[in-house]
Amino acid sequence: QVQLVESGGGLVQPGGSLRLSCAASGIIFNLYTMGWYRQAPGKQRELVASITNGGITNGADSVKGRFTISRDSAKNTVALQMNSLKPEDTAVYYCNAHRAMGSYEYDYWGQGTQVTVSS
Repeated sequence: QVQLVESGGGLVQPGGSLRLSCAASGIIFNLYTMGWYRQAPGKQRELVASITNGGITNGADSVKGRFTISRDSAKNTVALQMNSLKPEDTAVYYCNAHRAMGSYEYDYWGQGTQVTVSS
C-alpha cells in the first residue's frame, strides 16, 4: 500500500526554524512530483512548495526566500526546511505525491503534521 509518513512538526517561536520530512513507500518515487501543502483553520488548502522528479521547484510567494524543498531519491524522502517562521505560517502541513498519465492521475496524501508558530 501507498504510505506518506510525515515528521518534524511542532511548536516554534517566531523567527525560528523547523524541518519537515516525508517518507514515501509503495510508489516508484522517481515517477512522482512531491509537494508540501498547508491548511489553516477556516482557509483552503494551499500549495507551499513542490519539486518534480527532475528537480524543478515551485513555491508560494509568501514562503519564497524562507522555505526550501528538497528530495532524496536514495531514501525516498522529501523535506521542507522552514526558516524565519512567522505566526501566519501556523497550519497543518501535508505531504503530497502526484503523477499524471493522460486522463488518469495518481494523487496521495500524508496524514498531516501541525506546525504552530507562537511566542
